[in-house]
Amino acid sequence: MAVKKTTGRWAGRKKGGGGKATSATSKGAGAAGKAKARARDDRRLQREAEASRNGGKRGNGGDGGKGKKEGAVQAGAKRYPEPPAPKQHLEKPGLESELEPRPEYRAPDYRGSAKLEGMVALITGGDSGIGRAVAVLYAREGADVAIVYLSEDEDAEETREAVEAEGRRAILIPGDVTDSSFCDDAVERTVRELGRLDILVNNAAFQEHVPSLEELSDEQLERTFRTNIFGYFYMARAALRHLGQGGSIINTGSVTGIEGSKELLDYSSTKGAIHAFTKSLSQNVLERGIRVNCVAPGPVWTPLNPADQDAEKVAEFGKDVPMKRPAQPEELAPSYVFLAAPSCASYITGEVLPVLGGTTVGSG
Repeated sequence: MAVKKTTGRWAGRKKGGGGKATSATSKGAGAAGKAKARARDDRRLQREAEASRNGGKRGNGGDGGKGKKEGAVQAGAKRYPEPPAPKQHLEKPGLESELEPRPEYRAPDYRGSAKLEGMVALITGGDSGIGRAVAVLYAREGADVAIVYLSEDEDAEETREAVEAEGRRAILIPGDVTDSSFCDDAVERTVRELGRLDILVNNAAFQEHVPSLEELSDEQLERTFRTNIFGYFYMARAALRHLGQGGSIINTGSVTGIEGSKELLDYSSTKGAIHAFTKSLSQNVLERGIRVNCVAPGPVWTPLNPADQDAEKVAEFGKDVPMKRPAQPEELAPSYVFLAAPSCASYITGEVLPVLGGTTVGSG
């Protein structure tokens, strides 16, 4: 797959995959190799699902700029992009550097106040999207960050540089969260290289639309569950060996886990499971002084959906919520700061926090 060059501030920087940012051990190389093989499998599942959805026709690019309707709600410090977006379709696992417009994650209007000073966070799916935005704000609040990702080296390197620009340390750990031994190794490496572990953010996800249950293959079903819920169990289990009083686990759920989704049968089921896992684990570790919460986003502009849906649908992504646009990752990240910070959320555990762009539903 041809990778477009990153533009702007990050142009010309050293790419990931070597040096101090990634492991030089044979064990690390093996994990990275398995992750790249898994990414190839994901692309094959993507092609098979696309064939089921549209008879083998794949969406073509375009500017998607015609027929613009009533504007979206803008309630923040600046204006955010709104549908229609350019028509586009990404090959899995989806590179943020190829997405137009680029997701906004720097949160220039957010001012840190040492809420996470001296802490260490591990973020799965931390190379792009919500994970990247969370990594940046955690660093701005004083935390060092371990970034776990599948195979998106270019995106991960940009995230590392963004964390370091905030004056904090970052390490990159490529691998597949469906492998419990990798999850154990990722946690141990985080503690070994960054000195401790205080916050786990389970954020990695696999998603692929299918038109009916009959067309959901065993392989896709297993891949979705192993990534989205098995991986959360594996990472939490490994992290609990090191989390102490005041530590926290934050899971990424979804509006689909609350409302369901007719073409995301497997994905929405895992998100509902994540919500239940959050509530159950919070009770299990409460007496240890460890809090467990969940953020349940609505539509967010990340590589996940453009690497899943047809180009025409991507162009209109997010228009159906009351705010009539998808969130940008930097609009979600403060929720993760709030739930991680003992100064903010010391009395909050077992909660699912919906961030849905105006949709009013229960937390699931």
